[in-house]
Amino acid sequence: MSTKVTVSDKEKAVVIDDKQELEGSSRDILPKVAGLPIITSSERALEKRGIKGCILGKAGIGKTSLLWTLEAETTLLVDLEAGDLAIQGWQGDVLRPRSWPECRDLAVYLSGPSPSAGSSSVYGSMHYEAILKKFGPKDTIDKYNTIFIDSITVAGRLCLQWCKNQPQALSNRNGKEDMRFIYQMLALEMINWLMLLQQARDKHIWFIGVLEEKIDEFNNKNYGLQIDGNKVANELPAIVDQLITMTDIKNSRAFVNQTINPYSLPAKDRSGQLEILEEAHLGKLMDKIIRAEKMPRNEQLTYKLPIT
Repeated sequence: MSTKVTVSDKEKAVVIDDKQELEGSSRDILPKVAGLPIITSSERALEKRGIKGCILGKAGIGKTSLLWTLEAETTLLVDLEAGDLAIQGWQGDVLRPRSWPECRDLAVYLSGPSPSAGSSSVYGSMHYEAILKKFGPKDTIDKYNTIFIDSITVAGRLCLQWCKNQPQALSNRNGKEDMRFIYQMLALEMINWLMLLQQARDKHIWFIGVLEEKIDEFNNKNYGLQIDGNKVANELPAIVDQLITMTDIKNSRAFVNQTINPYSLPAKDRSGQLEILEEAHLGKLMDKIIRAEKMPRNEQLTYKLPIT
């Protein structure tokens, strides 16, 4: 027994309209796909790319003194620590932010507005336009190739203090500081700040931080960035290109650069150009990353299983 199915004129019209709408949407999509902002390898080779890195070291190891290894004329020191005694006589320019809003202003000035931020929000287009009026045209800082931020540890303290002073930092129940919310705000603020600075593609940006040593319950030593909030310390290695520990090895200062190292120190080399140990000379290290002839990436990686 067969059943005859009839389609009304109204249903036919709906099908036809849907088909036309689908065809119309396809026509709208095609030009957008064809117009994707694809960057070719030859175009990437011509781009000016900056290194984003963090150098950790214990207090007194000589982190700030690394400025002597950089060209003073093209380096801007962002002095958050007010600890420039080690570089008396250094001929470079200095900027001294004293609050977290000033640190945010510097980030948007260097990197431009964030595409993901609303126009009227922090790091948005209105923020950027206001900072241009405050600091002057962007070409004011064109002469600086390297931004040396000393230190990210102090930046975290400024951010924490700012978070504590926000109205929403007080609990609605008892009016006391809601430390859980404060540290959530701290992590969000710091990570957004770091990620925006990462987008300043034409600048080398180095964050200086204090290396913290912790001993666990099994008497094992663990090392990491000294900063308020564990999330920031955990996220930092994924944001920067280079994570370097400056340490003392056989009475000589050296950079530890690779994640797998015999010293159990935090390190990461995204460039693939550095040895486990390098001379503690930031200028030479940057030159090696930028100018070294790179072998194909597949030749740099090791695919063999370890011998057991």
